[in-house]
Amino acid sequence: MAAGKGNRFNTKTPKQFVVVKGKPLLLHTFEAFLRWEQSARFILVLSKPIVEQWHQICSSYKFKTNHQIVIGGSTRFQSVKNGLEQIPENSLIAIHDGVRPLISKILIEKGFSLAEKNGSAIPVVKMSDSVREIKGDISKPVIRQNLRLVQTPQFFKSALIKRAYQSATSDNFTDDASVYQQAGRIPFLFEGDPKNIKVTRPEDLEVVKMFLK
Repeated sequence: MAAGKGNRFNTKTPKQFVVVKGKPLLLHTFEAFLRWEQSARFILVLSKPIVEQWHQICSSYKFKTNHQIVIGGSTRFQSVKNGLEQIPENSLIAIHDGVRPLISKILIEKGFSLAEKNGSAIPVVKMSDSVREIKGDISKPVIRQNLRLVQTPQFFKSALIKRAYQSATSDNFTDDASVYQQAGRIPFLFEGDPKNIKVTRPEDLEVVKMFLK
């Protein structure tokens, strides 16, 4: 998934194309999956205005990994749905944010294995900070032991997640596990990786630089 505009990033270059350690962020994300499996099938969801820019990047960096481009929609929900339409039945799929380049081979392997057994596999990590819920002028503490941060890739049997997206009555979802759950299924959670951060702000790039090798 790389169709977002990245409004919080405050740069003219889409954040998925920002160069880090000598190459665009999105290329690092592709390479993370290629370290897991060279023959993996990739579907890249982009917004229409940046498709040509992506082609130029592939040419400049000699990126020749086979992938299919799908045009995204006005929301993340619609973009994922557009991508899912290209997925064959009886597949195992991982829906991933293009700006999470630090995904590990171990997490990918574990996610696919668990999804094959359980229908889904969602990586989550514990929260280390205290949390408060705010309503108007009133706030109250929330027990953080009961909370988890949700990551991608989110893994599914293709038939189940495609059916969930087709039956959804709203597009107001921020992740795929929520779509899956609204269809009456319980997402299977497993321990994610704190290092697997999503680049949202420019300062996140410094963390990525530390871990990229």
